[in-house]
Amino acid sequence: MQTVSAQQKIGYVNSETIIKELPEAKEAQAKLESIVKTWQEELERMSKSLQEKYEAYQKQQAMLNDATKQQKQKDLIEEEQKVNQYKQEKFGQQGELAMQREKVMTPIREKILKAIEKVAKDEKVSFMFDKAGDVLLLYAEASNDYTFKVLDRLKRGGK
Repeated sequence: MQTVSAQQKIGYVNSETIIKELPEAKEAQAKLESIVKTWQEELERMSKSLQEKYEAYQKQQAMLNDATKQQKQKDLIEEEQKVNQYKQEKFGQQGELAMQREKVMTPIREKILKAIEKVAKDEKVSFMFDKAGDVLLLYAEASNDYTFKVLDRLKRGGK
């Protein structure tokens, strides 16, 4: 009887490093940061305005009749709701930032996966792990790190 020994090559990449180093991912991140900065500034402006109105109300409160007090309180609550709604619309889990990030990053992730697949085939790697993800990688020999081969392939345009 003949015994066959099959060895499978295992490698890993660090997707965080790839995304940090890949020019188009850097551009996408800069674009997202620019959008976030604009939204953050608007949110700060709205919050400051609310704070100023609240402080003005506190100063005037003793001199106001009940009907005016109630109206001002109602106005403050409505404005606070607008601030919270804006924050949720822009930064919430289903907000514009999440949608923009998905829209911008999905094609980049797909390109990275294709490059990983190509490097894995070229290097005859059976299994490729991502050191940056939730996959627990307790030990990895540096010779099995294909991060920079994938980056090189991406930067050279997949050639």
